Amino acid sequence: MRVPLSWLREYVDLPATETGRDVQAKLVAVGLEVETVEHIGAGLKGPLVVGQVLTIEELEGFKKPIRFCTVDVGNANGTGEPQEIVCGARNFAVGDKVVVVLPGAVLPGDFAIAARKTYGRTSHGMICSTDELGMGDDGTHGIIVLSPEHEVGTDAIELLQLVDEVLDIAVTPDRGYCLSMRGVARETAIAYGLPLRDPALLDVPAPNAFGYPVKVADPIGCDRFTARTVVGLDPEARSPIWLQRRLQKAGMRPISLTVDITNYVMLELGQPLHAYDRTRIDGPIGVRRAQQGEKLTTLDGTARVLDAEDLVITDNRGPIGLAGVMGGANTEIADVQEDAHSTTEVVIEAAHFDAISIARTARRHKLSSEASKRFERGADPEAAAAAAQRTVDLLVLLAGGTAEAGVTEVTAPSGPRTIAMPADHPDRVAGVVHGRETVVRRLQEVGCDVYGQDELLVTAPSWRPDLSEPNDLAEEVIRLEGYENLPSTLPTPPSGRGLTDRQRLHRRVGRALAGAGYVEALSYPFIGDAVLDQLGFDADDARRRTVKLVNPLSDEEPALRTTLLPGLLGALRRNDGRGSHDLALFETGLVFRPTGDETQAVRLPVDHRPGDEQIAGLNAALPHQPRRAAVVLAGAREQAGWWGKGRPVDWADSIEAARAIAREAGVELIVRSDQHAPWHPGRCAALFVTANDAEVLVGHAGELHPRVIKELHLPERTCAMEIDLDLLEQAVDGALRAPRISTFPVATQDVALIVAESVPAAEVEQALRAGAGELLESLRLFDVFTGEQIGEGKKSLAYALRFRAADRTLTVDEATAARDAAVALAAERTGAVLRGA
Repeated sequence: MRVPLSWLREYVDLPATETGRDVQAKLVAVGLEVETVEHIGAGLKGPLVVGQVLTIEELEGFKKPIRFCTVDVGNANGTGEPQEIVCGARNFAVGDKVVVVLPGAVLPGDFAIAARKTYGRTSHGMICSTDELGMGDDGTHGIIVLSPEHEVGTDAIELLQLVDEVLDIAVTPDRGYCLSMRGVARETAIAYGLPLRDPALLDVPAPNAFGYPVKVADPIGCDRFTARTVVGLDPEARSPIWLQRRLQKAGMRPISLTVDITNYVMLELGQPLHAYDRTRIDGPIGVRRAQQGEKLTTLDGTARVLDAEDLVITDNRGPIGLAGVMGGANTEIADVQEDAHSTTEVVIEAAHFDAISIARTARRHKLSSEASKRFERGADPEAAAAAAQRTVDLLVLLAGGTAEAGVTEVTAPSGPRTIAMPADHPDRVAGVVHGRETVVRRLQEVGCDVYGQDELLVTAPSWRPDLSEPNDLAEEVIRLEGYENLPSTLPTPPSGRGLTDRQRLHRRVGRALAGAGYVEALSYPFIGDAVLDQLGFDADDARRRTVKLVNPLSDEEPALRTTLLPGLLGALRRNDGRGSHDLALFETGLVFRPTGDETQAVRLPVDHRPGDEQIAGLNAALPHQPRRAAVVLAGAREQAGWWGKGRPVDWADSIEAARAIAREAGVELIVRSDQHAPWHPGRCAALFVTANDAEVLVGHAGELHPRVIKELHLPERTCAMEIDLDLLEQAVDGALRAPRISTFPVATQDVALIVAESVPAAEVEQALRAGAGELLESLRLFDVFTGEQIGEGKKSLAYALRFRAADRTLTVDEATAARDAAVALAAERTGAVLRGA
């Protein structure tokens, strides 16, 4: 919301010495976010005056049209003689009143004006356009042509209000009343302790049966509709300078007098309005929900297909406007300069629409307007009649119209919003004693009616829909008393509470992956069906069952993620596209899996801790949210250099990342070959752990399928891993034990076993571990060999076995016996034969 300081002074008698910066500081202190203070006309210096064009001579022989003009500027030039000026614009004629800047003046941008020779003539000044004066967009970008009543020689700086300060306020959703001069003026008056001249306090005639007929079929979507009619408008009337300048400073472009007035009243009172050409309306005005598939061409020229939830304004022909968002083109106010049919009779609509309905309609049609911004934040329903009256008054004053006696007002019954609150509730919330008198005074300042002594009964004003609970009222008292006056106290944490086991595992996993060279990349938890298709998930894949969001940030990603891979792969693709080709990224976070048993969540009070049953009810309303860890890799895993050749990423690196995570959880990972999207069928590993004497699938790792790599535009040989941290935690057998350190020496035994090529190395390793017994400290596969010496369809697996006892030095016989037992069990389970035996 852009707030000109000169306009603000109409409603609050600010001290003359107060600058925009001073007002900014006061408003920030009461909780408004004033982002900037713009100094309009900074550096502007006169003389800048009203002149009248006396003669125009067309200069020939130049590439563009050039005119040599004489302009009467009165005594502003000190001589009273006509001023000679060269000008290239053509939107003015002899006799027009224009704005002239004379030599010695300085325009915005430090543009000094002096007499200069150009196009064979000497130009003593310049005839000005809106752009040159920094006035903003008026839609013409030509010379400013003033109305005839302005005196020649009048100071144009004051006439055009060229010097001002404008506060740019970022209005939060709960402070929608500040999207108006009325709302900002109220906050300013409170901040300065000054009275407010409320522009909505107007004498409004009572409703009667003679107004334009209105039928509201949906009183929930539209609980108030006021209609007024003005006839006999002068089609030649134009918006006066003061009106145009206020709109321009507020960031709006002047269009036509009727439209400018409705925009002006909206900025002034915060009530959006719409003006219909009465001759283009067929029958009564109606308000209803659209029929699915109905069509409407809005004022922006776009033909829109309506949804059954859209609220529309209608006449006998059908929809003529998208309620609270934008009017229809078929009842548009016509401009005499653009349309042979000029509007002389208008029907003014001032209505109040349901905030949620308007917000959803605006998002559904991707059509955010000044009106929808105000309705979706909660406009003042009581301001509709005053806004209609203010519009009628301005049309009568500026357009020469006549207000018809009929006043239509359709209202749905509603009562005041009352809130019961202990008088000391703000004190208990803030930890500061304000006292009842201060609490009552501050609530009355924001517009509340307050009754009672120890227990207050507060009626919230109609323009504050955000005030619904005692804590809302407490916030008003605290912010107006000054957040800076609150004491700074640190909460005392309860003893005996620390991180949970789940949180500790999460942190250990992050540290382990970072230590292994991975970089954490956090992504948004939203996905769409398109990426699930690109990942190659089958139609019945559980990862396609998603939790849909009611109000998603993006229509392309309307659901919560069921896997961490889309976000990570997107980050990898972006970094690879920007020149970083050797990548190892990881993320730990939640995924969301609907169970089908979710219940409807209930809204809990905030004045006390919910009970166990209430918390259980909230949890039952949530989908299953397992915590996962995932990695993605591409490019080189080991860089080449003087130390030797580098090594590209392969599927084994993703499995090793899973093993590192399992080690942090204190569990042993079992790796088996598998086929699972989006991994390559021949390079995909299923990851298992043992829990309660059963193997539990916890994740997958390997190289991505070539088709997935192509669909997602990923580097070749991209690898990935995803693992369930909650299942790892459940598989932990007791508390995590620290590694045991023995002071006795290690005994190393190497074995090479020949097995069939189809036998996974993991099965051989599992058998060796089981057969070696408690003396085995570690086991490592250090060589895989195939060739004629081994035989067709065979492979040789060489393992290094390390044996150690905690209480003695092992003998050769003990180490050999343990090795032989390991080999024997491997032979029994996998058919392994000791190489060279």
